[in-house]
Amino acid sequence: MGYFIVLHGTSGSGKSANAERLSKILKAKHFALDVILKKNNLDNHKPGSCSISSSDFIKGIKIILPVTKKLLQNKKIVIFDGCIYHKKVLDYLIKNLPYNNYVFTLKAPLNICIERDKLRKKTLGKNVSRRVYELVYKNDYGILIKTKNKSIQEIVKEIISHLPEID
Repeated sequence: MGYFIVLHGTSGSGKSANAERLSKILKAKHFALDVILKKNNLDNHKPGSCSISSSDFIKGIKIILPVTKKLLQNKKIVIFDGCIYHKKVLDYLIKNLPYNNYVFTLKAPLNICIERDKLRKKTLGKNVSRRVYELVYKNDYGILIKTKNKSIQEIVKEIISHLPEID
């Protein structure tokens, strides 16, 4: 049975690490929306802002929709992860992929997000991390997963507990 999973949340909440781990366990195709936006020059911010417009997010999704639909038609599992600021983007994704879906909002406290950002090769910086956190934190959608004091294994186990059984 094909279905898709969306892991969204603040930067530093563990979306990418958990999506990568889940994709291995579930033998799923993983799409990192932030990478797709960057590759297609859609990660532009308005001056003085750190947010990407909903229309640019949707343009990025449109790029991968054909391959995603093909995977889902072939009963594959697809995982998306990204700092999705706009409910409109999540609604678009769900509307345009008429398959079973599981959406998870990953949350971590701001101080943890900032500390995790410092460990990245290319950091956002404290101020941008804070602004992204403020944009995304209030956008709860789907199942809420609090990641504070949890390992990747614990978070993945919690996510899997909400999914259909693996064959």
